[in-house]
Amino acid sequence: MESARIQPQDPTPAENPSPSTWKPADPGPLGLGAFAMTTFVLSMFNSNLVDPKGLPVVLGLALAYGGIVQLLAGMWEFRTGNTFGAVAFCSFGGFWISFWALEVFYAKQIGGNAGHAIGVYLWAWAIFTAYMTVAALRVSGAVLLVFVLLTITFVLLAIGAVGAHETVTHWGGYLGLATAAAAWYASFAAVTNSTFGRTVLPVMPLGGR
Repeated sequence: MESARIQPQDPTPAENPSPSTWKPADPGPLGLGAFAMTTFVLSMFNSNLVDPKGLPVVLGLALAYGGIVQLLAGMWEFRTGNTFGAVAFCSFGGFWISFWALEVFYAKQIGGNAGHAIGVYLWAWAIFTAYMTVAALRVSGAVLLVFVLLTITFVLLAIGAVGAHETVTHWGGYLGLATAAAAWYASFAAVTNSTFGRTVLPVMPLGGR
């Protein structure tokens, strides 16, 4: 006699959650990590701590990790409903892709005073970062520190570019290294706290999302 077969029961809602109950992972640590690493490597050159001739090493990282991966993190933030994270990561992902494109395709085509042109580019990003810093007042202390340092970094780099002040650019590089360290901490804290299921590293929430 053929043995009886046990038919599987219909899955319960908990076993087969509907799309409306699915919660995606937090893309924030990924976006922060991508931003931190790319900022760190570029800032090593801006601060003149390594030979400027090696600057092209930044380009692949800027396109792949700082650019594409951070842009994807920003798009996933839209899925989580986090407007701040979506705007920040998509924008800075776009920044790194534009930096890559500028260095690879367009920098040599800039006529006249190239420093002024690059300065306008950096001042524009300083303005964007400054108003995102205001929004970061409702996110967390860790994220707020990243945006405060980044705003100062852009201002110093812009001043250095416009006036061809190498010393100011180097200070911008040092602030960039501090920015990268703050962003790495924020990423480290977020992914560690999520993995452990408790607060291991504080980020000091400020009352927003």
